[in-house]
Amino acid sequence: MAGGGGGAPEPRKHGKGKKRKKSRRLGIRMDMTPLVDVAFLLLTFFMLTTSMSRPQTMEINLPPDDVNIEIAESNLLTLRVDAKERVFWSVGIESPTRIEFDALREFLRQRSEANQKLVTLIKVDREAKYSTMVNMMDELNLANITRFSLAPMNDQDKEMLSRVQS
Repeated sequence: MAGGGGGAPEPRKHGKGKKRKKSRRLGIRMDMTPLVDVAFLLLTFFMLTTSMSRPQTMEINLPPDDVNIEIAESNLLTLRVDAKERVFWSVGIESPTRIEFDALREFLRQRSEANQKLVTLIKVDREAKYSTMVNMMDELNLANITRFSLAPMNDQDKEMLSRVQS
């Protein structure tokens, strides 16, 4: 029965008889030169456009622990800052006097010019803000006072300030 009549249809051939040759994949090669150029361009752009800010630090020299330095009371200016961030000054064992923070720099300059041996002692209440102590140190720096010390405010200082404020 060769011609097609009435029997079962012949199955289709899907290429089983022929071996299909696998095509080899071509290797992809990317040129990285433009990417490196762009990376260096961005790097130089950001380096040149960002502001080069120096850290804002102040050098503090600490004396050795075993050295006691005697200072005459007339050469010791004490600045006290209370919990309400009010500034008081005194020389030696005098009673403290209140001074406005805005007038502090000029006051410090005058005192420093009048007494070359002046040493400033800063006492800040623990309840005051940290920025207040930093501002006090900045004012000393701007007034060209390089000899100063930091000390904790004790109960005797608080009592002295309470008598002045009353």
